[in-house]
Amino acid sequence: MCATQRGQAVKLGEDEIVSLNEAKYLFLRDISEPEENSLRLVVEEAIADHTQTISTPDPTSPFAEILKGASPVKAVEGCRRFELQWSRYVAYLVTEETVGSGGSYEDEVYTGKLFREYTKSHFLDLLARNTGGHFEPIFHYKLICQNHLIDVAAYSPPEVRLLESSGTKLKPN
Repeated sequence: MCATQRGQAVKLGEDEIVSLNEAKYLFLRDISEPEENSLRLVVEEAIADHTQTISTPDPTSPFAEILKGASPVKAVEGCRRFELQWSRYVAYLVTEETVGSGGSYEDEVYTGKLFREYTKSHFLDLLARNTGGHFEPIFHYKLICQNHLIDVAAYSPPEVRLLESSGTKLKPN
């Protein structure tokens, strides 16, 4: 079940990163550049809604057995929304989840589950080959969301805040 959080947005830190990584699922809800070369992401926690099941219209479909007993993933009342903001980024990449999950990543080194901090990655290798003029170390962060993978390279970690819950009982995805 999603944790209930109400009230004003407050500045958060490491505890909120832990909360992001404890979420079962995340959905990307907003991405913007509020100022030049700054990045803002809003993600929302979601859970499997076991009050519903998923099925195929064709019971002979090869997916019928795979989907048997499956539940849709939804943001429900009490699920938290997080804002991550980088005051300055080097690069970011948004990839559709299915195509971004098909490579070989055994040589990458990271910590975290849904919010990852990399010390070695293909994204950092790409930036080392194709960019220059950096006077500070570049850090790689990745958000693993349903439908999206968001890679962000920046000189410092994001500011993470917990936003007021939308209070919606169920949201279509």
